[in-house]
Amino acid sequence: MTKPSIPKGTRDFTPDEMSRRNYIFDTIRSVFRLYGFQQIETPAMENLSTLMGKYGEEGDKLLFRIQNSGEKAGEPAEKGLHYDLTVPFARFVVQNRDKIQFPFRRYQIQPVWRADRPQKGRYREFYQCDVDVIGTDSLLCEVELIQIVKEVFRRLGVRVALHINNRKLLAGIAQVIGQEDKLTDITVAIDKLDKMGWEKVVDELREKQLPESAINTLAQIQNIKTLDQIKLFLQNSEIGLKGVAELEEIFSTYNSLNPHATNPTVDFSLLLDLTLARGLNYYTGAIFEVKALDVEIGSITGGGRYDNLTGIFGLPGISGVGISFGADRIYDVLNQLNLYPKTSKDTIQLLFAHFGSAERQYCLAWANALRQNGINTEIYPDICKIKKQMNYADQKQIPFVAIVGETEMQNQVVMLKNMLTGEQKQLSLQQLIGVLKTTL
Repeated sequence: MTKPSIPKGTRDFTPDEMSRRNYIFDTIRSVFRLYGFQQIETPAMENLSTLMGKYGEEGDKLLFRIQNSGEKAGEPAEKGLHYDLTVPFARFVVQNRDKIQFPFRRYQIQPVWRADRPQKGRYREFYQCDVDVIGTDSLLCEVELIQIVKEVFRRLGVRVALHINNRKLLAGIAQVIGQEDKLTDITVAIDKLDKMGWEKVVDELREKQLPESAINTLAQIQNIKTLDQIKLFLQNSEIGLKGVAELEEIFSTYNSLNPHATNPTVDFSLLLDLTLARGLNYYTGAIFEVKALDVEIGSITGGGRYDNLTGIFGLPGISGVGISFGADRIYDVLNQLNLYPKTSKDTIQLLFAHFGSAERQYCLAWANALRQNGINTEIYPDICKIKKQMNYADQKQIPFVAIVGETEMQNQVVMLKNMLTGEQKQLSLQQLIGVLKTTL
């Protein structure tokens, strides 16, 4: 018999692993709500025409296409799975513009799929946790996104650096080196700098037929660290200087809200990064990427400003900005750093163990009372030796076991055992509720 398997780049998750992932989702969701964002969902699949041409040539190659049900094999697919959540969101905004209030603040937590080569930190199926504001060009939104990133990772206990750049600034660089028509090629290549190194980026730029003089000028960008320096470099580029001005406003506003931002804490820093490009075609303004400081992995969060993504679907002039938390990479980071809480909402807190059918029936009433008090409770379903039931609790790391025998039923109590310390004591229902609520 063939051993069962799952597609490469996908993963199964056990109950313990799902408990950890839910901790990440719940943490991110709570911060999104704190800033006034509301949840939506869009279908896992979109019409292929919605997705094609929005992610650049390389992105289009990574789209998972779906053959229409009932169509003959080999006919062109007309639908595709989500590549990201931003393009489907733009389509959602256009279709539902009469039902939403601008500026519209939404968050979305759903899986996406990319036909990528699986490797460490890179999956074909993964969850994104997106938050966007659309219908305003106010740079206050960028500042709030920075604050959201800072708060999410503070709650998760992950030290991060948020790298920021601006696509207008990159357009200005292309203008200064006389390669405006090569902007997409330049950004796609620069976006791979972290993964490939400068030498391979240069090889790719040469393949795109950039002249050596332009490549040599681009190399200087790596040494520019301040907005004043890049402003001097871009002094003859109107669009480049506009990008600089936007970044100056974002930094100024953020620093006014965070007086110590110029002396970043060990947990969070906001960094100008002129080599940050983000290869997606739809970005037009500020762009972000977040990197964990204590784990070697790719970016764990990314996003940016897009001025006319809805225009592709017939609603021009609607600017938006958003950021996406990569839940699967964050999950890998927390696993490596062991940053999960000892208990979670999914943890079973108490198991009822019993000697027979009468005692098991007695457990039902008690279990209902505990559940009504918010205590996660399980009753061992089979009639078997107490030792087997205790082993079950031990293997599932259930912290408390309530043992019910004939004596306990007669006295309207249970014998509560602390599985960590081994301590046992007889308790009434109200005493049991009190102990569990104060201990767990």
